[in-house]
Amino acid sequence: MGRLCETDGLTDDQLEILKAVRTFVNEKILPVATELEHADEYPTEIVEGLKEMGLFGLMIPEEYGGLGESLLTYALVVEEIARGWMSVSGVINTHFIVAYMLLQHGTEEQKRKYLPRMAEGEVRGAFSMSEPGCGSDVAAIKTKAVVSTSSSDGKPESYTIDGQKMWLTNGGSANLVAVLVKTDEGAETPYKNMTTFLVEKEVGFGETAQGVTIPGKIEKMGYKGVDTTEMVFEGHRISADQILGGEPGKGFYQMMDGVEVGRVNVAARGCGVANRAFELGVAYAQQRETFGKKIAEHQAVMFRLAEMATKVEAAHQMMVRAARKKDAGKRNDLEAGMAKYLASEYCSQVVEDSFRIHGGYGFSKEYEIERLYREAPMLLIGEGTADIQKMIIGRRVIEDYRAKG
Repeated sequence: MGRLCETDGLTDDQLEILKAVRTFVNEKILPVATELEHADEYPTEIVEGLKEMGLFGLMIPEEYGGLGESLLTYALVVEEIARGWMSVSGVINTHFIVAYMLLQHGTEEQKRKYLPRMAEGEVRGAFSMSEPGCGSDVAAIKTKAVVSTSSSDGKPESYTIDGQKMWLTNGGSANLVAVLVKTDEGAETPYKNMTTFLVEKEVGFGETAQGVTIPGKIEKMGYKGVDTTEMVFEGHRISADQILGGEPGKGFYQMMDGVEVGRVNVAARGCGVANRAFELGVAYAQQRETFGKKIAEHQAVMFRLAEMATKVEAAHQMMVRAARKKDAGKRNDLEAGMAKYLASEYCSQVVEDSFRIHGGYGFSKEYEIERLYREAPMLLIGEGTADIQKMIIGRRVIEDYRAKG
């Protein structure tokens, strides 16, 4: 292991967790990742291993059966797992976003109902904001929940949901989905007319709950193995008790809080994939010979490796800063946006540089870099595109450095 992606100030517990995860990645993920990815096969044995290690409860507090670790620990674990196979990190990402949202915004009853089983991996989470026609324009969602029954004092008792959601990671394998929908709260802004529901369903495809259909996996160029799906609601009846936090109209803000965690996660994945691409590139450059010497000794390749290493290190440090800011209870939309933007862009560049170093062999499915080359683009668009991150960063920078007078 080289000097890249080291993190100062970690506790003994954090170091032990990361050591165990790296060993698991080296022994259980890397040897099978490319074969499973090419077959688009769900990594069942790997996921069972993550359960046994307690990683599904990594950030869930001990009182609910988890390990009670920080966002930083989670991000560093994700970085290690993504170094092995990015799709596996996707299995736990949405799960943790839902667990985080429950912990921060759920009622005590909701926490006790779901978090202990989520820590065990019995309940697996997914979350859904996007729809076929809106992408990052969350205000444009059309899926709607309408009050179907009310109590004698006029409070909603149940709702009926209709609409179509898109791009659910773990849509088939999850059995609890946090879904953002429109509700009529009478607010002037659309953001206060949104509510998050906790939708329970069966694992699998087809009609997985009354009025809920998961049509099947969406075929993708990369990010295979993990299931990405649509979610169709046709008259799905749900109790008002399943509103996250018990109060409608707060869904947008709950989701944005979760997305900040998600952006740190995507940054961590970018760091992991980039680190693996660098490892492959620097190893190959010291094996391949041209014109009588290792290609690593040619200045053009050496400079490329230097740039790759610098980008890997810079992205890692920014990701760590964003995670620590959130752990400190501070607003981190700026740092999370910067980390996600930089890590995903640098990941794409480092992977391409490694691909170039491999020459013609990089185009072969026998070489791991071919898989990374197809995986990296997802990070450019997941949890908000680069342009969305620039809007977030730009608005916050103007807010912080507003001109006087």
